Amino acid sequence: MFLVAGHQQATFEFWERLDSEFEPFVSVLVIKEASRGDSDLAAKRLQAIQEFQIIRNNDAAEELARAIIKGRGVPEACSEDALHIALAAMAGMDFVAT
Repeated sequence: MFLVAGHQQATFEFWERLDSEFEPFVSVLVIKEASRGDSDLAAKRLQAIQEFQIIRNNDAAEELARAIIKGRGVPEACSEDALHIALAAMAGMDFVAT
């Protein structure tokens, strides 16, 4: 219970600082993920990211994601994570927050 509360607090603090200290981007994958589940909560998630710039998917990122999986950097079952990493790398992002 305390671990979950700690994660929630850290997430809250991160989101409070996000717009003022970082230049946030999302990918189409993030938008799809945010759209899933309970419609009211999905609407809140989509509203929270609506002002973020969008990184578009491309063939080079898809190829890099496949290489990440082939090199066992990410398990094949987590192919979307590999694509998140590839998109961020191709766009020159400093880090990926999940």
